[in-house]
Amino acid sequence: MKQTILNLFIPCCLLLSFSLQAEAADYLIRDYGAVSDTTQLSTEAVQRAIDDCHRAGGGRVVVSAGNYKVGTLVLRSHVNLHLEAGATIYGSTSLADYRPMRSSYVSLRTQTETVQLIYADNVDDVVIDGFGTIDGQGRAFPKLSWNDEGITRPHLLRFIQSRDVVVKDVTLKNSGCWMQHYLACDRLRIEGIKVRNRNNYNNDALDIDGCHDVVVRGMIADSDDDGITLKSTSPRCCENIRIADCVVSSHCNAVKLGTETNGGFRNINISGIVVKPSEDQKEKFFGQWIGSSAISLEIVDGGVLENVSISDFTVEGTESPIFIRLGNRGRGYKDGQVIDNVGKIDGVRLHHIQVRNAGSMGCSITGLPGHPVENVCIDHVTIHHKGGVTEDQMQEIAQRVADEKEKEYPEATMWGNLPAKGFFVRHVRHIRFSDFEVTTIQPDCRPEIVNEDVEGR
Repeated sequence: MKQTILNLFIPCCLLLSFSLQAEAADYLIRDYGAVSDTTQLSTEAVQRAIDDCHRAGGGRVVVSAGNYKVGTLVLRSHVNLHLEAGATIYGSTSLADYRPMRSSYVSLRTQTETVQLIYADNVDDVVIDGFGTIDGQGRAFPKLSWNDEGITRPHLLRFIQSRDVVVKDVTLKNSGCWMQHYLACDRLRIEGIKVRNRNNYNNDALDIDGCHDVVVRGMIADSDDDGITLKSTSPRCCENIRIADCVVSSHCNAVKLGTETNGGFRNINISGIVVKPSEDQKEKFFGQWIGSSAISLEIVDGGVLENVSISDFTVEGTESPIFIRLGNRGRGYKDGQVIDNVGKIDGVRLHHIQVRNAGSMGCSITGLPGHPVENVCIDHVTIHHKGGVTEDQMQEIAQRVADEKEKEYPEATMWGNLPAKGFFVRHVRHIRFSDFEVTTIQPDCRPEIVNEDVEGR
């Protein structure tokens, strides 16, 4: 009996010992010399804590309450960067404090060295969480050229070809360009974060690029540029994506699949989204004061968009609420590459969408001659906008939309007011409208739907 008790006691002690060791695996940045003083850099101290945590097999790097200034931090596998309530990491306002990084992954966005505040490449099991704040102070980095994002204006977060990444509860503010870029990652979860990105050009809130098996839930985002954006800047498609229960404000596109589309998008489910104008309307770098679109689905660089479900949107504002576009810009994912094929959009369902106080432009679903958008269902959609288009304007509208703009940058507002006050549909096969209604504040002479080269309704 004594031996039996002893046999039970020893494993329990070992289990308790292991548990205590696991709980004790915290690396406090202040123990490494980080100081709550934004006149001093704490980059080296925080990086040492990250590196030690990684070498020990993982744990938490704890940022306690206070204000810490850093340049580039490189995250390692099995590290949890935990920001306690009251903790703020500030990005340095000097570009010299940022380390240029180059990834082995080939993408339109990895053709040169880039700078970012927090960077990870080819890591596993990484978490950023807690109720603290990461503030990039991005206004300090002026726009110097057309494609300078990530070059002279740092991203705030950038994860490349990584697995099992979690970003949870934190507040992210004021990036130099895109707030968060997740490129070619697997099993990504973003939950309960708050994003404010309205201090520079190219201020997207979230960019998911060629990632697989992604869940985004409960994000509140206010961005000057696009809000929730799926991209494909390499042959790797965005696949198996679930986005739900978010509130998004954007001067551009609240939810967008595009603009880069080399690999395309497959099995995308987005629902329970509130789109509204920003409460701060003092400054605008891109887009429209009430937003360009609520939903933009685009294929313009090859690639395929298929099996996409968009539902339960409540929208306030936007100039052209819904935009589906198959174009032929043909931009490759590496230097000198030629894309010689038009992509494909096949299998889109938009349902239970309510739009109020939109602009007068209307919505559009457009393919190209010989390359139609296919199999679209519009169900239980109500659009309310300001209207006001008169018969005198219709000829000028017809002349504008006669230009297919095959090679142009896809933008919901690219034609201005459309021939329909509801949907302008051109080069489409198999489209169905059910329970669709448009109302306008001012009288509007346009029909609800205009079809050109449409078959199989």
